[in-house]
Amino acid sequence: MESQTPKRLRLLALDLDDTLLRSDLTISYRTRNAIKRTESEGVIIALASGRIPEAMIHSSQLLGLDKRLSYLVSNNGSIIQESHTDKIIHEARIDVETALAVCDLARAEGFDMQIYEDDIMYVTKQNVYSNYDQKMTGIRQVVVANFRAMVAEGCHKLIVPGEPAHLAHVEQILKNFLGGKATIVTSRPYFLEIMPKDTNKGSALAMIANLNGISAEETLAIGDSMNDEAMIRWAGIGVAMANGDERIKNIAKIITNRSNDDDGVAEVIEKYFLEKDIQNV
Repeated sequence: MESQTPKRLRLLALDLDDTLLRSDLTISYRTRNAIKRTESEGVIIALASGRIPEAMIHSSQLLGLDKRLSYLVSNNGSIIQESHTDKIIHEARIDVETALAVCDLARAEGFDMQIYEDDIMYVTKQNVYSNYDQKMTGIRQVVVANFRAMVAEGCHKLIVPGEPAHLAHVEQILKNFLGGKATIVTSRPYFLEIMPKDTNKGSALAMIANLNGISAEETLAIGDSMNDEAMIRWAGIGVAMANGDERIKNIAKIITNRSNDDDGVAEVIEKYFLEKDIQNV
């Protein structure tokens, strides 16, 4: 991890899965302590995830973010809320015509789909990826007979799950077909996510910063996947995890020496917020 001397940092954005969370979905004591110490010095914390709000609450409460000003960015930026009040300060849904076009194309290509509403994952059919998602997030899944009709009522994002090699083909088709009508990213290699136009973690982070009079140069963001790209590019210091996607590592200004299972987030916080020499830890 390279050493830099940034101006005072005031906003810390953290992805959850494979970044803040270890493989067993826990947060180490060292990382929890580093975050709480950072907050006590006036730094605002924003948890930014592709998860729905209900699947972020446990992590938020574990860190004590329900007790003070902080933010939850869910659905990759489609919803932004204050974690200490639950007040939603921004919400966006995919244009219905665009969402239906995605449904039709995914169905024509033989792919399953899923959306989230409240604390339920609605799927066209249970599959290995939706089952894993349920296990990871604790969100119950329900098979919907007329999935297209449900999408027509509006959704924050659509997910097309599948083998990474096959999804790359679908991703290119969708980008060519939709143009700039939606934001399309991969969160995990097997999840292709379609979100509202101009909506991503970077736009969400910019909104939070603007609300609090914070600049990009005063912001540090940490992530591991392509759905973290926008916030890593926007932040003055964009950090990629050692276990992250190689494409994200090529974009980030800093790459951690440690993975999500080895306190990679704590390493960054101690160095850039708490001025602690991580080599002596």
